[in-house]
Amino acid sequence: MIKIGQIGLGHNHGEGKMKAVRKFPELFEVVGICEQDEKWLAKRRNLDVYKDLPLLSFDELLDKVDAVLVECDVADLTKTAQKCIDAGRHIHLDKPASGTFSEYRKLLQTAQEKQLVVQLGYMYRYNPAIKKCMEMIQKGELGEIYQINAEMSTYHSPEYRSWLNNFKGGSMYIFGSHLIDLVVRILGVPGKVSSYLKQTGFCDVCSPDNCFSVLEYEKAIAKITTLSVAVNGWGMRQFTVYGSRGTVEIKPIEKRTKMIKATADFAVNPYADMKEAVEVPDVPQDERYDKMVKDFYLFVTGQKTNPYTYEHELNVQKTLLMACDNFIE
Repeated sequence: MIKIGQIGLGHNHGEGKMKAVRKFPELFEVVGICEQDEKWLAKRRNLDVYKDLPLLSFDELLDKVDAVLVECDVADLTKTAQKCIDAGRHIHLDKPASGTFSEYRKLLQTAQEKQLVVQLGYMYRYNPAIKKCMEMIQKGELGEIYQINAEMSTYHSPEYRSWLNNFKGGSMYIFGSHLIDLVVRILGVPGKVSSYLKQTGFCDVCSPDNCFSVLEYEKAIAKITTLSVAVNGWGMRQFTVYGSRGTVEIKPIEKRTKMIKATADFAVNPYADMKEAVEVPDVPQDERYDKMVKDFYLFVTGQKTNPYTYEHELNVQKTLLMACDNFIE
């Protein structure tokens, strides 16, 4: 069992992560939470998942734990995580990482030197359809990958769209990070990125809420779309991979996942829709983070090696900042 606490109540996925951790008392002893911002305390302190947990100071919490869920509002994630790493604590860091590229690089370098776990909260890494797609790619079933088409859109409130102005890149920064994580895993860091970060101005809110990026490789292209004003945006969320031997489409990615494949051995008529469904389990919303936090336990206890290296995490952030026109070495 490891002792764990949560620092910050500002991240929208923080409640879900704590619910997941508390499902497994045989793995985690939750010692408390830390939040110094009265706004977040007023908004989330009395949520059921936190009600019975002690509210501790930053230092009190770090003194009591082996690991930390870093769940601050996005702008504060990296600087908070750095303090945890400096104190020798393993971290689950929600996403996307904040601050400058050099600040994030320092965080990962320090963690690597101290041999501390840094797990990023990209939930699509644990999506059964995405995992199936990655397995097909690794086995060569799709051949050489030459294009990826990915979208993560939603219909957000004007308040949320105003909040997107806290980040250069807006919806591309917040939602594109999930997709870029997957693209970088398949294709690596692109040689060039071209981005179109547009503002609809709907409801008199001007923020980058209509965004599109093209990631260019020697022979491949990845297209990333993030909309914060999309009617039925959830249903339009997709991840489509084109290879020389086959195509996979996952749409929608969640609730309810639908996956199809077409491979060259049976899709022999170029003028017909020749595909087959791939049966993958759908993950209920309240189980979205269960496997992720179980893996975190295994990483911290040394029973499993984190497959997402420090280098991968840095490459994801570099590519994300490129897609947001905000990369400075």
